[in-house]
Amino acid sequence: MSIDSQTEGLDQLQHLPIVADYLKKFQTVVDQLDTTAIGHAVEVLRAARERGSLIFFAGNGGSAATATHLANDLSKATLRSGRRPMRVLSLSDNVSWLTALANDEGYDRVFEGQLVNLSTPGDVLVVISASGNSANLVRAVEFAGTHGMHTIGLLGFDGGCLLDAVNTPIWTQTDKGEYGVVETAHSLVGDLLTTCLIQDIAG
Repeated sequence: MSIDSQTEGLDQLQHLPIVADYLKKFQTVVDQLDTTAIGHAVEVLRAARERGSLIFFAGNGGSAATATHLANDLSKATLRSGRRPMRVLSLSDNVSWLTALANDEGYDRVFEGQLVNLSTPGDVLVVISASGNSANLVRAVEFAGTHGMHTIGLLGFDGGCLLDAVNTPIWTQTDKGEYGVVETAHSLVGDLLTTCLIQDIAG
């Protein structure tokens, strides 16, 4: 069966209002991005690179994929700056360790448990959460706060409890449940952070 025959009779224009509404919401989010907060986050990450500190990313679901993406970009793409390599880890990527912690100690401990082993004062933790209320991210931020780490939050909706818990919030303010718009915006913020650090060319 051809594609044409499968879509015969389907009014393809019926989807245009959905597309237009999504783009309108996303444009509103872009217009409201706190560029000062993004700039501060760049400086935090830049300083961590210069002193050789580790930068950790953590998220759940779609935000875990964003964490992996940003860890990859900051590790590899920023080498073009000519500065020292960035030391970056996504805490969502070690499936064996993550599931062992979840099975033995509870899912709330899957990120905090890794930080116990890997982190040192001066490191940076970047948490990514649409709701800002994920219990495992809250615990990771609490641990970071008592162990000399700087915390950055890519947040959505109303910011959740992480809005006031992290040192540097980058808040994508939307209605609750707007996961698609928030996650797309978080990817954009990640690209902005990476681009700034790529263009921080060694003199």
